[in-house]
Amino acid sequence: MKGVLLVNLGSPDSPEPKDVRKYLDEFLMDERVIDVPYFLRALLVKGIILNTRPKKSAKAYKKIWWEEGSPLIVLSKRLQNKVQEQVSVPVSLAMRYGNPSIEFGLKELHDKGVDEVLLIPLYPQFAMATTETILVLAEEIRKEQFPNMEFTIIPAFYKQPDYIRDLSNSIKTALDNFKSDYLLFSYHGVPERHIRKSDVTKSHCKIDGSCCNTPSKAHEFCYRHQCYETTKQVAAFLGLEEGKYSTSFQSRLGRDPWLQPYTDATIDGLAQRGIKNLAVVTPAFVSDCLETLEEIGMEAAESFEENGGEHFLSIPCLNDSEDWVKTMSRWIDQWAFQNQ
Repeated sequence: MKGVLLVNLGSPDSPEPKDVRKYLDEFLMDERVIDVPYFLRALLVKGIILNTRPKKSAKAYKKIWWEEGSPLIVLSKRLQNKVQEQVSVPVSLAMRYGNPSIEFGLKELHDKGVDEVLLIPLYPQFAMATTETILVLAEEIRKEQFPNMEFTIIPAFYKQPDYIRDLSNSIKTALDNFKSDYLLFSYHGVPERHIRKSDVTKSHCKIDGSCCNTPSKAHEFCYRHQCYETTKQVAAFLGLEEGKYSTSFQSRLGRDPWLQPYTDATIDGLAQRGIKNLAVVTPAFVSDCLETLEEIGMEAAESFEENGGEHFLSIPCLNDSEDWVKTMSRWIDQWAFQNQ
């Protein structure tokens, strides 16, 4: 029997410091998030970060928390429920960190008799700290607890025509009621070393401005290339004018070099050079979360205005929109009914 597991990033169980601390501990101790030897990672996370960051992060979570719970969890559940209404196979939901866990999601499917699972990481672009860590953990759990299960993995969908159309139309709809001078595509940042580690050719990725535009097998797993390609495809779909849009990266941590240009500096710079009406879209996420609602929708908006900007629009993620639900359901049906 076939079934589907949707997997998103995750969220604390509550915006209280103790729950945020537990969540950050699981998240930041992942060797594919902070990819240094265990001793150094533990020293950094448990000895430094967890002594200060939970309180700060808890304040941020409290600003965006809904009555129903974490926006990321609530929106992911809405997506799951709407997709389930349109497909004939069971659809479960899991988070890489926090609850519901991947183990819980697989058990839920197993208890329904599912032995063929379509695993869908809810990340358009592939990255070590997102897609890869999901696939590795899911495979470990499968081997240990559900050895008779088989996985089919949906690949990164950053340039799938259906996804590009849905993302583009969501941007167009948002801009219909906002006179934008500039559109910024802000993607979640990753350390530059993650890009090099994901290079299957071991030689292509140089992060020098040209390698992302030179065809290579490395692009199958290159987060930077896939982000720029998403921007390129959407810009073409919408007919965006050169010089009226660009790509940046947000949410960096620590002192190591991360992908640039940085979103915060880009937004401030746009305001300082005279852009008055700025729209920001966050295509690394399909569900609104702390990084989109607070970091962009609140912090970035405030900084933009402090630097001379006037009107700021944070464009919602695809969330549980009708078009996105139909696209996800179509992908699932195509898999569920193949070879029948």
